[in-house]
Amino acid sequence: MSIAIRSLTGEDLKNTLKDLALLRISVFHDWPYLYEGTMEYEARYLQRYVATEGAVIVGAYDGDKLVGAATGEPLGEEYEAFQAPLRERGYDTDKIFYLAESVLDPAYRGQGIGHRFFDGREAHARGLGFDQAAFCGVVRPDDHPMKPADYRPLDPFWRKRGYEKLENVIVTFPWLDIGEAKATEKPMQVWYCNL
Repeated sequence: MSIAIRSLTGEDLKNTLKDLALLRISVFHDWPYLYEGTMEYEARYLQRYVATEGAVIVGAYDGDKLVGAATGEPLGEEYEAFQAPLRERGYDTDKIFYLAESVLDPAYRGQGIGHRFFDGREAHARGLGFDQAAFCGVVRPDDHPMKPADYRPLDPFWRKRGYEKLENVIVTFPWLDIGEAKATEKPMQVWYCNL
């Protein structure tokens, strides 16, 4: 199948937020995020991309249908929770581009779209003058009861892209897990690369 990849900013980005919200709710419901999302929360959470200069959505389209998306923005514009652990280790968060969520409908996986998401966001970051990038991956215990037996972590893929874990640099951010009555803080490992 032929998938078109488009980098979206400005009005195009704004017009994609509802479709991105639906994808996030669907894809992040699965392991390892286990996210119990709502459109109300998504509308508030994603609105920051509209207000952030330098934000991008790299969308994957099957015809007119958004089947995957990866977002990014200058780290200095991200929530404080994402900036503080890096700043505490001496990183200048105004010089790092943050690769936020990356979601892809399972039916479209294994076709190289994940690489194209990184390519698009990294090119956008370099175009803005950034030469460093970071992202976070959720940390779950190996013995978590909802972990699928066939789960394969994305660590090898991320390392192939040149990213490495920043040891002991952990972001905590709240979301509602499946079965939770209220949102709780989740640990996320920071990965970093010089572009």
